[in-house]
Amino acid sequence: MLILPDFKEKRILLVHAEYGKDSLLQLTNDNIRFVQDGETVDQMSCHSVFAVFIVGDMSITTALLKKLSSYGVSVFFLNHNLATRAAVMAAAEGNYLLRQRQYTSDGQMTIAAGIVINKLENQEAVLQSFKKSYDVRVFDRARKQAAQSPDLKRLLGIEGNASKEYFQSLFGELGWVRRAPQTKEDIPNLLLDIGYSYLLNFCDALLRLFGFDTYKGCYHQLFFQRKSLSCDIMEPMRPLIDRQLVKSYHLGQIKEKDFVFKNGRFDFREGYKTVKPYSAIFFEEITGRREDMYRYILNFYRHVMDREKYTLPSFTV
Repeated sequence: MLILPDFKEKRILLVHAEYGKDSLLQLTNDNIRFVQDGETVDQMSCHSVFAVFIVGDMSITTALLKKLSSYGVSVFFLNHNLATRAAVMAAAEGNYLLRQRQYTSDGQMTIAAGIVINKLENQEAVLQSFKKSYDVRVFDRARKQAAQSPDLKRLLGIEGNASKEYFQSLFGELGWVRRAPQTKEDIPNLLLDIGYSYLLNFCDALLRLFGFDTYKGCYHQLFFQRKSLSCDIMEPMRPLIDRQLVKSYHLGQIKEKDFVFKNGRFDFREGYKTVKPYSAIFFEEITGRREDMYRYILNFYRHVMDREKYTLPSFTV
């Protein structure tokens, strides 16, 4: 297991491939070396990396993949729209005691309700930080109902009703219509999908290092190829991405000229040339809070292993 003092020294590496250039990641003297058209662009010690995100088409040597795996470094392969296409994950799969707790625990409804309540608290905190006008009663009622919810279906409805109020209040000035995952029907939805994707991958990499089966969740139930536990853990953290998007609009970092609407959805106008700054917006936010995320998942691990001794943790935005 990766302990916090070691984790503090780790960095997340983001590498962009460029169209028309021969890009390569290779191992050189325990360093990750980035090479373009035969010229070394940069390099970093394998010891200082927690995860590698590769955007676009790029070659990577088997020697480097083996070395990264031995150091517990996960590698994610993304297309130029920043959607994850493949991953090489580091994991502590031998932690059978943890997985036994996951599979047999009878407290999953309590965990699910706690996750939703934590998310609602963070959503309201973000609205207050921007001095947004919203119906406080919606969140008060949602928290009370979530704590008493008899089943997951009811809990999902409670969260959904509060989220409508949240998104409309937070993004109303941006011409917000609705949260439409994956359809990218407007620029905010496109950018939220990118931020959430990074967040999901980061949570998944951390959970696997502790030995969790990330396909077995509490709030998100079993579904083919869905990393349900990673979806659970990221729920209270989603407002980080929402807040960063609003801040970026206020700072003038979101420029409509960088996007184009075609085939019924928004996309980046010039591919990798316009992707990089938007990728950095969310990447830097996640990197800045990585220690808090580690502590949250560590305490979640402790709770799963011993619910009597350790309470369900909360993540604070």
